[in-house]
Amino acid sequence: MNLLPKTATEFGTTEYWNNFFKKRGKQAFEWYGEYPELCGQLHKYIKTKDEVLMVGCGNSKLSMDLYDVGFRQITNIDISQVVIKQMQDANRTTRPEMLWYHMDATAMTAFSDEKYSVVLDKGTLDALFTDETEETIATVRKYFSEIARVLRVGGRYVCISLLQEHILKEVLSFFPEHEFMFRAIRCVEAEQKTAEGNSDGTSMPVFVVVATKFRKLPMKVYEVCLAGDEIQRVQKPEEIVLSVAAAQKASMVCNGLIRGSIAGMSEVSLDLHRPGEEIARYTIHVLDQKPIRGNGKYAAFIVPQGRETEWLFSTPQGRQKLLASASHDRLAIVSLHRGQVYASWDAVKDELAESVKSLAPHGLHAHIPYLSLGSEVGQR
Repeated sequence: MNLLPKTATEFGTTEYWNNFFKKRGKQAFEWYGEYPELCGQLHKYIKTKDEVLMVGCGNSKLSMDLYDVGFRQITNIDISQVVIKQMQDANRTTRPEMLWYHMDATAMTAFSDEKYSVVLDKGTLDALFTDETEETIATVRKYFSEIARVLRVGGRYVCISLLQEHILKEVLSFFPEHEFMFRAIRCVEAEQKTAEGNSDGTSMPVFVVVATKFRKLPMKVYEVCLAGDEIQRVQKPEEIVLSVAAAQKASMVCNGLIRGSIAGMSEVSLDLHRPGEEIARYTIHVLDQKPIRGNGKYAAFIVPQGRETEWLFSTPQGRQKLLASASHDRLAIVSLHRGQVYASWDAVKDELAESVKSLAPHGLHAHIPYLSLGSEVGQR
């Protein structure tokens, strides 16, 4: 069954979406995570008293799940008349207060100015913005203008997106120029769920953009949260573009390592930073060797603090020798950096856990061992 577009251009057409929903029937196609993975972020920016407009709702269960936990004022619109009829029929008795309209989100003429306190977009912007032709950009700007028009002051545009570079740049260009505060948050839970559901274990970074409408902002506000819960305020939109691109590139590297071995190829290296810090806290080199009977599949090796410059740890040849002696087919060699404080061996392992896991080969469900030649850490 052809459920995904053959070309990016087809992705945004009305005909494609109508055919798509006819083929799917009642099986919801969840693009970027479902309510359980997204609720942690959504509940920060959407309250039960809000009047919510879900644009390009498709047959996503997201608005239904929100309704079921107390969000009663939800209006759904979609360009596909087929899906609106399906959703009206499916929800008429179980969710009687929910509204469904066949409508183009770039021309929401039936809605008055400042009607809604939240506009919720799950993948709709991505479906609209399939290329960078003048026609597509004009359509996207009409869409943004309509969102800005129907939102009240203090209202939020909450957009779940993969934030390809051309999309992020346009969002950053439009909303701050129209008195919106801008925030981008990475939604790791949605990525993890996608990876679990994909046969090859891969995923791409998922982001929640929150653009909050003000009557007048004294200065443009740009914020980003790509790791943990710490919100960083940055001075320039380019900083967000670079940060998001770095997360996407790192994810592509991890996807490559999940898909297959790099035995016989160059090692892969990544620097790990704390949010807002320029100086790396850890460097990880990942190496593979051809499978050897009796070897473990994967381990992390933490270089003893203070020995980072030794040949065995600081050179590609040395690291190959370390791999050969480690009794594992893949080794993630972790170097700690000078000028950083490390509370304890266990604290280091806890801090590294998610990053080390993301570099594992696909299908590895066993505990990942941490190897070293000593477990003393501190500050140097």
